[in-house]
Amino acid sequence: MSNLFQPYEKGALHLKNRVVMAPMTRSRAIGNMANELMAEYYAQRAEAGLIITEGASPSPNGVGYPRIPAIYNKEQASSWRQVTDAVHEKGSKIFLQIMHTGRVSHEKNLPKGGRVLAPSAIGVEAPFDKMYVDGEGMLPISEPQAMTLEEVKSTIKEYAETARLAVEAGFDGVELHGANGYLINQFLNPKSNQRTDEYGGSGENRSRLLLEVTKATIDAIGKDKVGVRISPYGVFNSMGAFEGIDAQYEFIARQLNAMGIAYLHMADMSAMTQVPVPDSIKQTLRREFSGTLILNGAYAKDSAQKDIEQGKADLIAFGVPFIANPDLVTRMKENLPLAQPDQSTFYTPGAQGYTTYAPATVNA
Repeated sequence: MSNLFQPYEKGALHLKNRVVMAPMTRSRAIGNMANELMAEYYAQRAEAGLIITEGASPSPNGVGYPRIPAIYNKEQASSWRQVTDAVHEKGSKIFLQIMHTGRVSHEKNLPKGGRVLAPSAIGVEAPFDKMYVDGEGMLPISEPQAMTLEEVKSTIKEYAETARLAVEAGFDGVELHGANGYLINQFLNPKSNQRTDEYGGSGENRSRLLLEVTKATIDAIGKDKVGVRISPYGVFNSMGAFEGIDAQYEFIARQLNAMGIAYLHMADMSAMTQVPVPDSIKQTLRREFSGTLILNGAYAKDSAQKDIEQGKADLIAFGVPFIANPDLVTRMKENLPLAQPDQSTFYTPGAQGYTTYAPATVNA
C-alpha cells in the first residue's frame, strides 16, 4: 500500500517521501535576488521529498509583486546556488517555479524597462485589483498592454532561458506556473484572453502558449526536469469557470502526457476562495496524464494519506502548514501539534514569520 512517508520513484523523480512543499510567494527577495535568509528558509523545510520554490520571474515584465525573486540573468541565477546547495545538503530535491505575473502587476514593482503585459488589454477585477508597492501601500493594479505576436514569441524564449539558468544554478528542474491567474493562466481563460490570432479563440488555441512554453523548456533542459502547475476552476486573480473548461483541460493533460513531462501539479484553492472545484476534473487529469500527478489544496495528514492510498494522486503538496512548521513531515508522522502561522508576516521582509515562528499549538 502506498504511503505518504515512503520513498517515491518514477522516471527521473527519486524522492525520499511523497510530501511536496508547495510554491508560496513570501516576498523576501530583496532586489529580486535570492539571499542567505531564503537559503535558510528552504533548508529548514527540506524534510519534504520535493520542494517547489516561490514563483521566480523569467522576465523584467513578470516581476509583478514587490520583493519576488527573478532569474533572467546570470547574476540572479548565481544568487540561487546557495539555496539549491542548502536543500541538497539535507537530501531533498528542489524545482524552481517559473512565474510570469502578466497583468497581475504594478509598474512600480517592475525593474527598469519592465512593462505590464497580458494576452489582451483587460485588467483584473475586484477584489484582486489592488497591488502592494513598497513605500506606497496598496495601489490599483496597472492597466496591461496586449502582447504583440512578437512579444509572445520572445516570452516563450524567456521561459526556456530561465530554465537553463535554473539548471545551472543547481535546481533539479522547473515548474511552469500555469495556475492562479498569472500569465499562462491568463492565456488559458477566455475571460482574460480575447485575442483573434493563433493564441486566442478556441480552447486549443488558448492552450497554445502553455504547450509551446512547455516544449521550449523541454528542448532547453529535458522533459524529466519539467513540471506544470494548473488550477482549473480556480477564481484567484479574476479567473473562474467558462464554457468548455473540462474539454480544454482534458486536451491539456493529454498533450502534456504525450510530451512526457516530470509531473502535472493541480492546485485546488477552493478552501481559500469558497468556490468549489469539481472532483471530476481531478479524475480527468488522473485518467489522461499517466505521469506523476501532484494534488494540492488544504490537505492534512489523513486526507493526504487517503488520496495517496486510493491512487488519486502520486504526491501531495502542502503549502501554508509548512510556513510555521518547517519539520512538517516529522510532525505529521508522529502526530505532533502544528503551529499556526501569523498571516501578517506572510509577505513582509525579515526573518519573523519566515525562519522564526511561534510554538506549536494545534494538533496535526
